[in-house]
Amino acid sequence: MSELSELSTVVPVLFKAACPECRARFELSAGALCLAIGASRRTTFYSFTCPECEKAVRKPAGERIVELLTGAGVRTLRLHSTPGTV
Repeated sequence: MSELSELSTVVPVLFKAACPECRARFELSAGALCLAIGASRRTTFYSFTCPECEKAVRKPAGERIVELLTGAGVRTLRLHSTPGTV
């Protein structure tokens, strides 16, 4: 039974990140990140607040990053365009 309990233990996922403003490097939990998925590469990004300088950071998210973040349970906002908007 101890083997089964070891398998059911959940280890929190941490993501390495860096702030372009203050250049600090740190690890963030899934709860500290937000993912926005838009209709194009320009409108798909992740964001977080730097724990060092408290600046809002926004970085582009390609397909692989989207896959990793959604798989880890990062909050996801799906951006939808309405017909007729450019």
